[in-house]
Formats: sequence, C-alpha cells, structure tokens
Amino acid sequence: MGDLVTGMRYLGRGQKWVLRNGRWFGFGLLPALITLVLYAAALTALAFWSDDLVAWATPFADDWGSPWAGLLRGTLTALLFASGLLLAVLTFTAATLLIGDPFYESLSEKVEESEGGAPEAPDRPLWREVWIALRDNVHVLLRAAGFAVLLFALGFVPVVGQTVVPVLGFAVSGFFLTVELTSVALQRRDVPVRERLRLLRGRKALALGFGVPLVLCFLVPLAAVFLMPGAVAGATLLVRDLVGGPGSGSRSGDGGGGQDPARAQAPDPRETRTTPGPA
Repeated sequence: MGDLVTGMRYLGRGQKWVLRNGRWFGFGLLPALITLVLYAAALTALAFWSDDLVAWATPFADDWGSPWAGLLRGTLTALLFASGLLLAVLTFTAATLLIGDPFYESLSEKVEESEGGAPEAPDRPLWREVWIALRDNVHVLLRAAGFAVLLFALGFVPVVGQTVVPVLGFAVSGFFLTVELTSVALQRRDVPVRERLRLLRGRKALALGFGVPLVLCFLVPLAAVFLMPGAVAGATLLVRDLVGGPGSGSRSGDGGGGQDPARAQAPDPRETRTTPGPA
C-alpha cells in the first residue's frame, strides 16, 4: 500500500513541478498538441472514408436485400471507427513520446537538475536516440497487445468478464503507461527496455499507483494533452526513486532491483549532447 500511495504522490509532484515552471509546461505541451492534430486528422479521414472502405471489403453483400446489406455494413463501419479510436487511445502516449523525444529529454533533465543533479546522457546522435525510442515503444506495445488480447477473450466469461476483467484492464494499462513514461529518464541512464520492465515488475504497486490514475484521467477528452508534461516530470521523479538517482535520497537496498547509486553519480567524461529547451 505504501508504494501505491507513493506512485500517486509522484504523479501529483510532477504536475506541481510543471505548474511551478510554466515555461517548461508550455514547452512540454508541444509534442502532445502535434500528436493530437495528427491523430485528429487521421480519425477524421477514417470517418470520412470508412463507408467506402467497408463497401470495398464486402462486395458479397451487394446483392443482399434490404435491410441486411445496410445493417452489416453499418455495423462494420462502426466497428472500424471504434477500432481506430481504440488504437489511437492505446498509442497516443507512445507516439507523443516518440515525436517529443528531444523535448521530453530536456524537460526530464531539467527536473533532475532541480532535484539535485542529472546523470550524463549517452553520447549518441539524435537519430539513434529516436530509433532506440521507437524500437523500445514497439517492444512495449507488443507486450501490452498480448495482454489486451487475453483480457478481450476473458471478457466473454460470464460475471468475471463484467467485473474482474475491467479492473485488470485498467491495471495493465496503468503499468504499461508507467513503462512508457519512465522510458525517458531510464533511456538517459542507458537502461535497456527489458531491464526497465524488470525494475517496474519489482515495484508493481509503485507503477500502478502512478499509471492507473493517469489512465483514468486520460479518459477525459484532451486531458492527455495537458497532463503529459507533468506525467513526464513525475515519471522522472519516480525513476530517481526506482534506481537511486543522484540526489534522490532513495532507498538503495529496498529490493527494487535498481542500479547502484554510485554508478548513477559517476561523472561521464563524454560531452553532453545539446537538447532543446525553452528560451
């Protein structure tokens, strides 16, 4: 229960941090706004063309009498758009983090500096950082999709499908949302994606306390856009607890599977790469 509450506190601390640092809040909004525009355009196009797509995919229904052809195609059109909307919800965070990698890297680094020092980032070109982020996001999304298929199948089980499965769905979504958001700070520490998953599995309550409330907030239209900067800031603070980052005052022997704090504080002789920041 302690870690569950701690995760919620990190979410609140992240939102407070960006509100106290208004320029960084506006800076962190840019990737989410760009992603929102792109997704809105894609969903608008899907809504406009979905009838034609369904008609093209169901030529066998051309000779069906009324109302069966219209009923079939209307149902498939609704399912097609609902599937597109669900895919947009599931991938919004990953797409925003990918588009905003240099933005959120700068925001996350600033949060760590304000808390007492940030570890040096690996000396890699920006294109490689984006490639690593894309590869890791696909890895996480595939794992999340596997759970989604399982929960979908369990949803047809009487009683369990209407009670237990929705709760598990929010828990799974919250855990993987935390995995995605902590990737910014953990990638800077050069922690591979499988190790990130292991670290968070070791502190599931912490991950759920942070991610589940955020999933619930994301159900509110446009909430994801305005909460993303604070979510990245809060995830950075959570990572400092998880791995014992510099100046975090975290527990170093709490069984969370984190890195050695001395390793996280060791100076890196390589030159820090330049990342964008607000003027």
